[in-house]
Formats: sequence, structure tokens, C-alpha cells
Amino acid sequence: MSGPALEIRELKKEYEDVTALDGVSLTVPEGSFFGLLGPNGAGKTTFINILVGLVRKSGGTARVFGHDVEADYQEARNAIGLAPQEFNVDRFFPIREVLEHKAGYHGIPAHEARQRADEVLKQVGIYDKRDTRFDWLSGGMKRRFLLARALITDPDLLILDEPSAGVDVQLRRDLWDLVTELNEQGTTILLTTHYIEEAERLCDEVAILDSGSVRAVATPEELKGRGADRIVVELRSTPTEVPALLAGDDRVESVDLNGHKLEVTAREGGLVAPELVRELDRAGLEIVDLEIARTSLEEIFVEMTRTAERDATPDERASDAVDEDEPAEEQPVAPDGGRSEAVDR
Repeated sequence: MSGPALEIRELKKEYEDVTALDGVSLTVPEGSFFGLLGPNGAGKTTFINILVGLVRKSGGTARVFGHDVEADYQEARNAIGLAPQEFNVDRFFPIREVLEHKAGYHGIPAHEARQRADEVLKQVGIYDKRDTRFDWLSGGMKRRFLLARALITDPDLLILDEPSAGVDVQLRRDLWDLVTELNEQGTTILLTTHYIEEAERLCDEVAILDSGSVRAVATPEELKGRGADRIVVELRSTPTEVPALLAGDDRVESVDLNGHKLEVTAREGGLVAPELVRELDRAGLEIVDLEIARTSLEEIFVEMTRTAERDATPDERASDAVDEDEPAEEQPVAPDGGRSEAVDR
């Protein structure tokens, strides 16, 4: 395959007078680990459901490895493995049979489906539960199974919708290790998450989606660079006045003195700090301790979505009503005549 894994242009979805997606444009490079961040109601699930054929778009285009998600439905869907947030699993069969059925929906022969089912169950660490019904699994094992089901078709694009929601720290780290390994082997990954640390640790690039619109697309480091860091310096003695530190440096937002402590707020704090140390030394001020508090991705995320909320029109704010549970609508029909959501059963 060549070209981007996802090419989204002016994607829109409207429910009567509510706009869930308002002209979303994104390009996700093949082989990347891409994060989609946003508060509840931002449109993340609508976006994913359009990609996998569960929701019809109102406008724009969405292509998966060059295949239009509606005109080339089967090709686009076969390239995607989806691990959803909800437990939408047939509960009446052992989990290995569920995987075999899933593989069959994608045209994989029965003998190969059984082999693949065993492989992915081993890959996610629940092979010993292969003859167990889904309802009898623990919460963590259920999350592992959803990932196994997404992997059964050996997808080129793996979509993880809140994969670590409600799991313990150990399982979360196990999942991180597994999806990182998959990405290193060439699988493109699209991650939605409320755990900002997860996106910061795993993603090459993230998009912040809010009220149906993309607010920013950048690497986690680039986004953090948009915020101000705090440089806190403890001095040996209290100066009689605050020196004119870093005068003319437009990265410095404020310089405050409180007793022995000097606090400088500045962008690119790691670069400003050495210059600050030199100026304090020239001023004859002895440094006892110095600490740099970097802006976190979470702080940038909160600030950007708050700003978007303040700037939003009443109609845009109304779109928040379209939360992760969208209004019911007729499901799109796949080219073969089958209902498209069957592929995720």
C-alpha cells in the first residue's frame, strides 16, 4: 500500500439541527501511531463510526488506504480492525468461536480462521480462556478479547477506542507494550483516549477534536511547546529588588520574587533556564536550588478545549449534546447487501 492510511477532507455529520462533525480534515500517515483527543461529545465516536461504516456522513470524503469508506466499503472495512469502547460481543459462544465467526465475515476460510483465532488469543494473553464465554471473563480479559477480535483479520489500520478504560495499571501497561510492538511491525494505529498520559507516551502525532472541529494537529512535544513552563529558583539570600532578568526575551511572560524564591514563567523553559542562571550569577545572586516545571499535554488540552468552548457559537455548543451515544439512524448497507455492523459482531 502507498499513500496515507487515512485521508479525511471536510468530513461532516449532521443530526437534524445538531452538527456532530463540522468539516474535519486529517491525514494519518501509514505506519504512524496517531491520537485523537477530545472531551465527551467532541465527535470522536461519530468519526470512528463513519470510518467503519456504522454511520453515514453528511458531507466530505473519508478514505482508508485510498478506499472511499462508502463507495469502496468492503475494501476500506477489510483494512480496519476496531477495538471499541463498548462490549458489543456475542455472549452465547466461547470466545474462540466468536473470533472464528468474525474472521468468516471477512471471507477467511474456516481452517485459517481457527489458526488465526489461536494466534491472536495467545498474542493478547488469554489463550487459556479460549473455551470460555465472554460474560465469564474478567473486565481486563474482556478488554484483551476486544483487541484480539480487532486483530483477527490482520488489519493494516487498528482503531483503539478508549482501550484502557476501566483497567488496572498493570493491564494498561501490558496493552501499551502490545500496541507499541504492533506499530513497530508496521500497523497504523488510531487511538482515542481520555488518558492524556497514554497519548503523550504512545503517539507520534495527535489531533485535538472539540465540538466537531479539529483545533490542532501536532506532535505531543509541539503542543507542549505552546504552553508556558515555570522556572522556580531558590536563592541564598533575598535580593533587595528583582533584577531586570532576560530583558527583551519574548519567551518570558513574567518574573516574580517572593522572599528567597524567584519564579519565571516562560515558553521553552529548558532553553531559558541556562540564560537565567547566567544572569543571576552576574548579579551576584547565589542559587540554592532550581526546578523547571514543564507544561503538560493535559494542561494544553484543557486550555485549548476551554478556549474553544468560550469561543463557540450557541449552535456549536449544542453539538456537545451528540455524545458518544449518537441518535439512532438507519444503518448503511454494504455493497454485498449485508448490514455493515455485522462485521463487528
